[in-house]
Amino acid sequence: MAAGWISKELAVILVPVITLISGFIIGYLAQRTGFCAIGGFRDYFMFRHTRLLLGFISMLCTAFVAFLAFHLLTPGAFEHFPWILSSGILSSMPGAPPDLSTTAYIILALVGGFGIGVIGVYSGGCPLRQFVMASEGNLKSVWFIAGMAVGSVVFYLATTGVVKMILSSLGV
Repeated sequence: MAAGWISKELAVILVPVITLISGFIIGYLAQRTGFCAIGGFRDYFMFRHTRLLLGFISMLCTAFVAFLAFHLLTPGAFEHFPWILSSGILSSMPGAPPDLSTTAYIILALVGGFGIGVIGVYSGGCPLRQFVMASEGNLKSVWFIAGMAVGSVVFYLATTGVVKMILSSLGV
């Protein structure tokens, strides 16, 4: 393993502190700018407004740069970064359930992504926007977050078994 700029012992303390500070900064900026990833696509396709969409693109670029910076600081904190380059584009993501095939991962990602997109459009914002609105006192957003937490568990338990069964019956 390559040595980083800081030791792994210091990284155990420093990375969570930097992450917490980054979370406060991201939350503040999301609240002040009205950031919403799903709203960015909605506004672009319906009205050709790009303000929120550019915020989403800049968030992706910033996240990649931040992960790269953390990886340079301490490679042990992100052993599989970037996992697409180290394991292949069709490999399972680190931390994902180990007993699923690549096809199952793709199906679950497409179904889950489509579901969160549709629900995000109907609820008026992406999950990050719902967290921001809940912190501003919006009770509907609090219920959205609770439903999202319960729904993610139900989705995993319900669809994983179904996808496994379908794929095994197809011989995949």
